[in-house]
Amino acid sequence: MAMSNAQRQAAYRARHLKSADVLDLRLNLMIDLHAKCALERLALCYGVTQRALLQSLLIQAQRAVIQRLDAMSELPNAVNQYYDKCLPIVLDNVTA
Repeated sequence: MAMSNAQRQAAYRARHLKSADVLDLRLNLMIDLHAKCALERLALCYGVTQRALLQSLLIQAQRAVIQRLDAMSELPNAVNQYYDKCLPIVLDNVTA
């Protein structure tokens, strides 16, 4: 008996989500066309996968935020609040 599309997708995900790194999580999202093209071009430019590039950019952005929060004397627990996802402020820009 042939499998349905849903069954094939479920089997594919079950096979491919078995990772040596247990911390891998699946991320599904819609992204702006220009951002997607930039992701593709940057990944090719640096010779890495889109996944590796995105992970690297996110980690770099987080490091910049943590450095910025560390320097804020008015919020002594800002880094801990950031990690707890309860930061009482919104930073004014995304880029470093």
